[in-house]
Amino acid sequence: MLPLPPLLLLLLAGPARPISFQLPGKARKCLREEIHRDTLVTGEYEIGAPPGSSAGPAANLKITDSAGHILYAKEDATKGKFAFTTEDYDMFEACFESKLPVGTGRMPDQLVILDMKHGVEAKNYEEIAKVEKLKPLEVELRRLEDLSESIVNDFAYMKKREEEMRDTNESTNTRVLYFSIFSMCCLIGLATWQVFYLRRFFKAKKLIE
Repeated sequence: MLPLPPLLLLLLAGPARPISFQLPGKARKCLREEIHRDTLVTGEYEIGAPPGSSAGPAANLKITDSAGHILYAKEDATKGKFAFTTEDYDMFEACFESKLPVGTGRMPDQLVILDMKHGVEAKNYEEIAKVEKLKPLEVELRRLEDLSESIVNDFAYMKKREEEMRDTNESTNTRVLYFSIFSMCCLIGLATWQVFYLRRFFKAKKLIE
C-alpha cells in the first residue's frame, strides 16, 4: 500500500473542536455518530446555567448505542468526563435532556459544550510517554503510526462495505434475471394455453374446422 501524503496526515491529525449548542427548557437534543468496533471513546461535557437565572444547570445526559444499551448516564449533569470502548461498529447517540421548566415567561436556554473524541484523538499520548519513557519525537512517531493505522483500517472497512454492496447488487441482479425468465415462461405458457383454449372453443361453436 502506498504511504499517505504528509499533507493528508497533517489534515487528519488536526484536533477536533468541541460542539456547543443551546438547550431550551424541557427540550431534548441528541448527537449521533458512527464509530468502528474496539475503538476508545472519550468525552468531556459542560452545561452552563441559563444567564440571568438564579437556578443552576439542570439536564440529564445519556449515551446509548442503536440497541438502546446505556454506555453512560448522568442525572443533573453539570460538568464531567466519560469513556468507553465500543464492541461493534454501531451508531452511538449522546442525548441531553433539559429539566428546566418552560414556565409562563421566556426561560433562557442552557449552553451545552461537548468535546467527544474517539480513536487516535482519544489516546493520552502524554501518559503513554510517561509510562513507556518515550522521547517527544518517539511520541510523535507513535501518534502518526496510530493515525496511519486508523486510516488504513478505515480504507479496509470501506473496501469491505464496497464488496458487500457489490455482492448484494449481483445477488439482486441474479434474482431479477431469474424472476424475468420465470415471468416470461409464465406469459408464454399462458399465451399457449389461450391459443389452444380458443381453438377448442371455436371448434365447439363450429366457427372453425
